[in-house]
Amino acid sequence: MKIALFTGDGIGPEISAATNNVLITVRDQLGLNLEISAQPVGLSELDRYGTTAPASVWDLVKNCDGAILAPLSTYAYPKPEDGGVNLSSEFRTKLNLSSNVRPCVSLCDVGQAMDLVVVRENTEGFYAVRTMFQGAGEFMPDADSAFAIRKITRVATRRVAQTAFELAAERRKKVSVIHKANVLKLSDGLFLDEVRQVAKQYPAIELEEVLVDAAASLLVREPSSFDVVLTSNMFGDILSNLTAELSGGLGLGPSLNIGENFAVAQASHGSAPDIAGQNIANPVALTLSAAMLLDWYGNQPSAFRKPYLMAASTIRSAVREVLARTSSRTRDMGGSTSTTDFSQSVCNAIPSLLASA
Repeated sequence: MKIALFTGDGIGPEISAATNNVLITVRDQLGLNLEISAQPVGLSELDRYGTTAPASVWDLVKNCDGAILAPLSTYAYPKPEDGGVNLSSEFRTKLNLSSNVRPCVSLCDVGQAMDLVVVRENTEGFYAVRTMFQGAGEFMPDADSAFAIRKITRVATRRVAQTAFELAAERRKKVSVIHKANVLKLSDGLFLDEVRQVAKQYPAIELEEVLVDAAASLLVREPSSFDVVLTSNMFGDILSNLTAELSGGLGLGPSLNIGENFAVAQASHGSAPDIAGQNIANPVALTLSAAMLLDWYGNQPSAFRKPYLMAASTIRSAVREVLARTSSRTRDMGGSTSTTDFSQSVCNAIPSLLASA
């Protein structure tokens, strides 16, 4: 397996190095044929090449099976025409990564007890850079008015719905589709209708329909009532951050962007430039995202890929083992462990976990 590791902005290089360290350890312990190629992207490359995403990014992607993308400081980027390319958005649209999968699982005694997965449509919705073939999805007809276009298609909805139902089939067999079709009657109406059509292919899976405002309340009050949460792009972005925070914090929130033949692992949190370079960032979200990428690869129809499932499971177990010790946690979780020391503790736990497997 060949993985491209794009190290990002802010704390990105630090948590990328920590994640790389864990991947190398599990690779060496299991004898995996795993090759990791790291490349900077973001503001550092803007200074060097005049763009946050030089052409070498796409050259590397073409030769890899998947990628890990560290957080980006996109809010600080200039306009696209001035080199400020949002690589997260570019990957999702150009590689057709239609589903964003965000597990929200309690890993330790921090946060609420939770075990659910948010599956978010990834390529359209209200996000301006993802709604138009040409032109912009936001515009101002005059100085005092701004408009945004929402795009919902049956094709994209069908893809993300299939991802959600396939996940539910392996879990507790329930999908909750989150919408606002009582107000957005056409766009969410279409989204909801297509989800219902996909649901007919999975008669063993319960389909529940929940308005987004009600869902926000229920996720706080009764998270155990949810299994797989399926929704559109912006709703999913917001609700997955809510559930990640409730289950322990964004520093623990992994995600995977899934397409037909490629996947990109990406932490749910931002680049945290205020703590960059201090070696105090929590690397768990990106490390667990990398484990999701290994899982995705291992589940492809090829027998030789199955050891990657063991690698993913071992990384998750090692992270849990380290988080169980309060003294081993990073600052955001009430501890004082550095980024590098946390990563090393995870690496140290891997050999014994594999020996007892």
